[in-house]
Amino acid sequence: MITLWKIIANPFRWSWRLLIFIREFILNIFVVLLIVIVVSIYLQITHTTPSMTTGALVMDLTGIIVDKSAMKNKFRLLGRELLGTASNRIQENSLFDVVEILRQAKNNTHITGLVLSLKNFYGADQASLQYIGKALREFRDSGKPIYAIGESYSQAQYFLASYANKIYLMPHGMVDLHGFATHNFYYKSLLDKLKVNSYIFRVGKYKSAAEPFLRDNMSKAARDADSRWVGQLWQHYLDIVAGNRQVTPQQFFPRFPTLLAGLRAVNGDTAQFALQNKWVDEVASRSTIDKAMTQAFGWNEQSQSFNATSIYDYQQIYTSQQSAAQSAQSAQSAQIAVIFANGAITDGPEKPGSMSSDTTALQIRDARLNPNIKAIVFRVNSPGGSVSASEIIRSELVAVRDANKPIVISMGGMAASGGYWISTPGNMIIASPSTITGSIGIFGIIHTIENLLDRIGVHTDGVTTSPIAGMSITQKLPVEFSQIMQLNVENGYKKFITLVAESRNKTMDEIEKIAQGHVWIGSDAINKGLVDKLGDFDDAVNKAAELANIEQYQLNWYLNEPNFMNMLLTQINAAVLAVLPNTISEIAQLMNKDAALGFVDPQNCYALCINCDKDGNKIHSN
Repeated sequence: MITLWKIIANPFRWSWRLLIFIREFILNIFVVLLIVIVVSIYLQITHTTPSMTTGALVMDLTGIIVDKSAMKNKFRLLGRELLGTASNRIQENSLFDVVEILRQAKNNTHITGLVLSLKNFYGADQASLQYIGKALREFRDSGKPIYAIGESYSQAQYFLASYANKIYLMPHGMVDLHGFATHNFYYKSLLDKLKVNSYIFRVGKYKSAAEPFLRDNMSKAARDADSRWVGQLWQHYLDIVAGNRQVTPQQFFPRFPTLLAGLRAVNGDTAQFALQNKWVDEVASRSTIDKAMTQAFGWNEQSQSFNATSIYDYQQIYTSQQSAAQSAQSAQSAQIAVIFANGAITDGPEKPGSMSSDTTALQIRDARLNPNIKAIVFRVNSPGGSVSASEIIRSELVAVRDANKPIVISMGGMAASGGYWISTPGNMIIASPSTITGSIGIFGIIHTIENLLDRIGVHTDGVTTSPIAGMSITQKLPVEFSQIMQLNVENGYKKFITLVAESRNKTMDEIEKIAQGHVWIGSDAINKGLVDKLGDFDDAVNKAAELANIEQYQLNWYLNEPNFMNMLLTQINAAVLAVLPNTISEIAQLMNKDAALGFVDPQNCYALCINCDKDGNKIHSN
């Protein structure tokens, strides 16, 4: 009997001990990480500003570039100093910080040139790349040389590298130029096999975000629309980089048979092909490149490399100088508020990769009530989101306009659907030629699984006081509710059309012709009357000052500084990713990236969105 009891009890005893061990192991890891991170934060806060080295500024960007980064100043550099490059793929860099550093370094006598080292740079939307390119051109025109060095170049990396006086490529490298493409997953057959019913409510022939649930392939209307704007984006890319390389777009990127013939002529040597095609200026080994940089900037015995300052170290120096200068200026001077609409537009608390309508509305209200703020630059980089959240933001902007404070809309890489909704109160809308905008349309999706449950023998039943009282995903959607949903969507679309028509001084019929969910890029949008001017953030600030009739002003940046707990959790996430196996780490980073790119919750029945990401290469479904 005792033996039988031992046979039964031992597995449970050992299982219990194993659970205790796992619990204590995980808890110990967490405590150790917490201690390390807290100590590192303290050291980071008390860390002295690095010294300036006379020589090159190294633009060693790590991660992605966004309008508004999650971490600011010293906290944003913690992961870099604590974890090295292991966490680089989740790092965000502020577009405006990068541009301001380049402009400050241009006039700094300690900076004698710029080195673009972009191997850890993962990209940005095309409008952001063009804005950085503008700052790079200003730097080069100041007489200071720019060198680009790389083992290989992605399309985003090469866009920036094309502004260099000289582009180096290592012998086994390549310039990965291939064009842009859109690809979606389509789920109709899967949903049919799973016995899932999809109810789609939409207005707009070109509102293609719902198509993956309706079809197994792209509709002709969506294909035609996407082919147009994706082709235009690629042509913009070619025009700029070819111009930087002083060749025609046709010479720079000829037809594919010509490219293939050129690659065959060099026996598949991608580096030599890039050299012969004038994509790069020299193919050289790392030691040769280091020697050339040493000749240009001198040798540093301490670092055993050429004299250089990382853009991240320089940022600390620049931030310290900037803070001192700002504190010396009068707080009573005229200000232009810069408020961000960055990511998917959501109700409720702000989440990573999205913007909260409540937070944004409070910022707009604060700018309206602040007597020192004379105008607002509203920076929109959003694929859309909730109708109710969009309307909250729009109504606050209307209150600003009614208070006689001008609003200039500065569109970033994307200001579509809900992103355009919140842009309608602007006194002027300025977009980049590559801005993705329009997509004036509304859709909603509801899935039910009653057929799937029936297949496995599960059923629901009950009584209700009205046809729509007991709605559930476990039951067929009532016809009455479907009618209500479609009416709501159509009503929302009519309101959208009306808002755009009133703000653009056009008739509803005129807007209807360019609406229907149609996606446009900036160079089309100006011809369609959806934007007033093509330009960048600088143009928006200048226009805001002009409309406010002020000459001397400060920019008041409305940025959400992370609290201690949010910052701590972010660094724990980075620490975990740094020690995870590569495959798991990459999956986690992909999930982080999806969140950062502003994906809209598909369960939001009033989602205003389009099929696009911030990079322009792979277009995911919202």
